[in-house]
Amino acid sequence: MINLMYVVLMAMLALNVSSDVLNGFSLVDESLNRTTDNATQVNQTIYDDFEEQYAANPTKVQEWYDKAQYVRQMSDSLYSFAEELKVRIVKKSDGDDGDVHNIRNREDLEAASSVMLAPGSGRGQQLYQAINSYRERIVQMVTDSAQRRIITSNLSTEIPTNVRTLGKDWKEYMFENMPTAAAVTLLTKLQSDVRYAEGEVLHGLASNIGVKDIHVNELNAYVIPSSQTVMQGGRFTAQIIMAAVDTTNRPTIFVNGQELQSDRGIYETICSRTGDFTLNGYIEMLNAKGETVRRQFEQKYTVVAPSATVSADLMNVLYAGYDNPMSVSVPGVPTGRLSVSMSGGTLTPKGDGKYVAHPSTPGTEAVITVSANNEGRTQEMGRFTFRVRKLPDPTAFIPVSDGQGGEDHFKGGKLSKQMLMAASSLGAAVDDGLLNIPFRVTGFEALFFDNMGNAIPYTSSSAQFTDQQKGMFRQLGRGKRFFITKIRAVGPDGVERTLDGAMDITIN
Repeated sequence: MINLMYVVLMAMLALNVSSDVLNGFSLVDESLNRTTDNATQVNQTIYDDFEEQYAANPTKVQEWYDKAQYVRQMSDSLYSFAEELKVRIVKKSDGDDGDVHNIRNREDLEAASSVMLAPGSGRGQQLYQAINSYRERIVQMVTDSAQRRIITSNLSTEIPTNVRTLGKDWKEYMFENMPTAAAVTLLTKLQSDVRYAEGEVLHGLASNIGVKDIHVNELNAYVIPSSQTVMQGGRFTAQIIMAAVDTTNRPTIFVNGQELQSDRGIYETICSRTGDFTLNGYIEMLNAKGETVRRQFEQKYTVVAPSATVSADLMNVLYAGYDNPMSVSVPGVPTGRLSVSMSGGTLTPKGDGKYVAHPSTPGTEAVITVSANNEGRTQEMGRFTFRVRKLPDPTAFIPVSDGQGGEDHFKGGKLSKQMLMAASSLGAAVDDGLLNIPFRVTGFEALFFDNMGNAIPYTSSSAQFTDQQKGMFRQLGRGKRFFITKIRAVGPDGVERTLDGAMDITIN
């Protein structure tokens, strides 16, 4: 009779699980999924960077690249196992058409127990061992003691000491008589913790790579011509140096057996004939030991007959919706006697051979035709075809003071809290040494992490940091990291785009 009453009581409890509580589990699960997706995107950005650096310098990056792949393999393994268990529990609760993202029988108390604790087929012990194995391996790769403690706590399989377990082990404590919605949320939390631990290890591995450093280990002679192609009657100019140059110890240069009388290494000769020519000789200078070092040099150049030249000042393509500066010239012909036209857009003269090309449609071609008035007749000097492309995506930055009354563009890395608090907005521009094109930021998301490793996103619908984001900045301590993602920007072409990757910022 007592056993029968217990069964009736459990059934009544199952029927009276609050819908508000179950809804709460659903909200938490959705939030954890968003956090996990954000962490996955950030981690993928780091993996992509590893791929690029490995392709550029495999010898130097091999060790850290292999470790990153090991982290990816074991993280994906535990993540996928948790996902498999979520699917099994939901299908046990809702049938073969059960959907993890739309659980119908959220209050079901039997599904999780059956999948995780059933004698012989329960997966709870396997999950317990997988979490322990992953935790032990991943914390060995974390150098920061505080982060190691957070990861260990997040992935702990110990039962809290302040609860009554009635002799239950970890898997029974976690899944016995656990509603389906709660069991799925627990497994989603595990997936979020895995991605967080994965990200911390990846940041540590990436910090060990310096593939962009350049180390000089050779001393060679170089010839730097102003142009390798010279018009007949023009002048060939080249600078001959030994890299690197010491202004206090100028080398001695010999061209065709004759010493060059120029303290700056400038060589000039009149080009009176067309054809291919070779400039050769050698450089001598003293090294630190007082020994004479000699290096041979050779530079080929070509002298051609006059023809028109059209070049883009910034690039070898034209960008739609943007004013592309152009230079047009014909050796021996004054710019005032040139006629220049363009198809596929507009071409505006700016004087002295300078023009602004404004093509209209990406994916097409723009043709620039150059004609010259030569002795009273118009002669076509050439046609030049340029591919028209969409403006490249800009790079986001935080405008900060350079300490001298000017402005620097902080694009990621370590930043002092004082400079962060002084910043008011986010900027974006294409600034790669050739292009210098400002963009207007229209929105972004700042992603923070609490002490438990949970991601907390705050969104701005403009370029300005919101009061909430500023408030989170104030709470950041030294060594804390946050990310700026989902950056949207509009360029001079009027096209809004969402930038790839994330800005990784650590408080210094």
